[in-house]
Amino acid sequence: MSHVVDYVTVSTAGLESSPHAAALAGLRANESRYFKNKYGHDFTVTPAAQAPDLVAWVAGILAQERQIVIAARPLEVSVADVDGIHWVHVFYESGLAVNVLYGVAPGSKRAVGFKLSEGMDVPQELSAFNFARQKSKLAGVIRGSYFVIKASTTPPERRDRPGGVCPATRTGPQPEPVS
Repeated sequence: MSHVVDYVTVSTAGLESSPHAAALAGLRANESRYFKNKYGHDFTVTPAAQAPDLVAWVAGILAQERQIVIAARPLEVSVADVDGIHWVHVFYESGLAVNVLYGVAPGSKRAVGFKLSEGMDVPQELSAFNFARQKSKLAGVIRGSYFVIKASTTPPERRDRPGGVCPATRTGPQPEPVS
């Protein structure tokens, strides 16, 4: 069941199986506050099991661009289409949050961001990245890194839009899901 993330009253709902549930909930709330303040968008999450196409799209980009396979189980996903950017967030049981910023216009910014919840170790699959630290009232110390997406990919279709179409430029092949 989808729900809007409350950044005033932080809840671990949907993240209880994570050993870093409280810190991950704070990180998720921090994202919610960012989207509300910057775009006026309600940050809504859905259980990952209900959105396997989104998890596969993010996994495909990671595999295609950097041969990265996230070992942790995805718990929740979020999609936002704001200001010409298609955002997909995946929150993992390990305390990791991965977001894909995908500008829909040709030549737009496209990148993958990684955020580590406070207290979690850097996952082995991300050990090649350097992480910067950022303090957050909601999430404590967040460590983050990113890389720029070089290949063109097609975002998955949006089931909540009439006709199921995401307003994205349909160029290039969609990466194959990673098993």
